[in-house]
Amino acid sequence: MKPRKIIIIDGYPILREAFASFIGAESDLEVCGQADSADRALTQIAVLQPDVVILDIAYGGFNGLDLIRQIKAIAPEVAVLALSSVDETVYAERALRAGAGGYVMKQAPKEEVMIAIRKVASGERYLSQRMQERMLEHFATGSRRSTLGVHRLTDRELEVFKLIGTGFSTREIAEKLKLSTKTVETYRAHLKEKLGLRNGLELVRMALQGAQLSEESLSSLVLSRG
Repeated sequence: MKPRKIIIIDGYPILREAFASFIGAESDLEVCGQADSADRALTQIAVLQPDVVILDIAYGGFNGLDLIRQIKAIAPEVAVLALSSVDETVYAERALRAGAGGYVMKQAPKEEVMIAIRKVASGERYLSQRMQERMLEHFATGSRRSTLGVHRLTDRELEVFKLIGTGFSTREIAEKLKLSTKTVETYRAHLKEKLGLRNGLELVRMALQGAQLSEESLSSLVLSRG
């Protein structure tokens, strides 16, 4: 059987090389390409026709969720494994809705990453045990998420919120996301409204506090202000 072909998309060369090294050591897997931008990724996918794309969903150089949708639009047969250092409760469900076959943390053991790759390559889905239990509990109890906090944010609003939390100015966010400053200001206004904040200073403070928190923790931070 031919090895499964894999493309790695990550903004950091040292991380791409590290993943390529231990993936390439497996007899049934082959890294056929690497990319650090959405344009390069889409070009390589079209030319190399991989079986799996491993994508750093939270890399600031592109919108990971949008890129998943683009990949599935041009190559629906290609499996996507979302990879991130951001807590899975923030992005895992969003990644699956966008079309990813699985989500794994960068901090996960190598063995777990290999299991995730092989599962999505075989057409199965992969989530950590913690996320599986969380989603099963949600469906079993029929519980509904809070209408407050980051659960109400769109993918783009969450992205802007995260960038604010990492210290980017409105102009820098606009340049990074290829938006006008007016559009970013509109997103900031929506964030203040949805998170119940009075001004831009409170938004910056909450974004800084929430930059490394999970989605549940962020919601708790919002609710604690009530």
